[in-house]
Amino acid sequence: MIIYFNGKYLTTIKSDPWEYTVPPDFTVTTGRKSFKVAAYKGGKPKNTITRFIVVYSDIVPKKYGYKVIHTYPHDRDAFTQGLFYDNGVLFEGTGESASSLREVNLETGKVVRQLNLDNSLFGEGIALYRERIYQVTWKSKVGFIYNKSDFKLINKIYYATEGWGLTTMDDKIVMSDGTNVLYFYEPDMFTVISKIEVYDNEKKRDSLNELEYINGEIWANIWISNHIARIDPATGKVLGYIDLKGILPTADRDAETDVLNGIAYDSKGNRIFVTGKRWPKLFEIKVME
Repeated sequence: MIIYFNGKYLTTIKSDPWEYTVPPDFTVTTGRKSFKVAAYKGGKPKNTITRFIVVYSDIVPKKYGYKVIHTYPHDRDAFTQGLFYDNGVLFEGTGESASSLREVNLETGKVVRQLNLDNSLFGEGIALYRERIYQVTWKSKVGFIYNKSDFKLINKIYYATEGWGLTTMDDKIVMSDGTNVLYFYEPDMFTVISKIEVYDNEKKRDSLNELEYINGEIWANIWISNHIARIDPATGKVLGYIDLKGILPTADRDAETDVLNGIAYDSKGNRIFVTGKRWPKLFEIKVME
């Protein structure tokens, strides 16, 4: 009997007991895996059985709260879909009927520069890679690469899924599509080079939305919630959840106020910024255990 796990040879069993424990190094990453057993008799194949299993995280996610360090103005009309901070400047991607790419003054919330997308497109996540800004769209399966300096279009990119969140991790662009899967793209040709399935210790962590890479972790807004998931990009395991309930006061909400969405990180100043769709404020926060 020959055993394979997720397409990789595990072991050969020739006698009783017909049992085998999968080594931990084969179950490092979470997600759906195949388990195949091929039976032989007299050196000839007799039967093959393949089953699928789901590997959950073996980590109980830590629970975090927050402390507001500073509050900044934010354009209430901005349906925030993407956010990043670079060298003193905030960049924002907006969606819905007023989809755009924006350069924003952090201190005042004023839009310094704006490029509007075609009315047929629903803007989503943005990310910076080598002075180029990447922006994806929701269902159109097309995105754009711009010069950061002048928002001039350099190229179009195409992908097979919906486009939700984007971030840059080392020499890769990471994209979410609203499921529990994160895709890692090679930036120049924008081809998928790998992907992970995200799970905590109890369930798959779907509805992953806006992304930010912070100190070796991928942080993801969970759509229609007040939570941010902290994800290990090497394994797909959820390391923790940040609960931002109550961060936008009731007095600042109106009928158009939508969900939490938007994470930006100032790596030089070690500052974390969050906001939401049609929120009048953007917050610098400190994560509290």
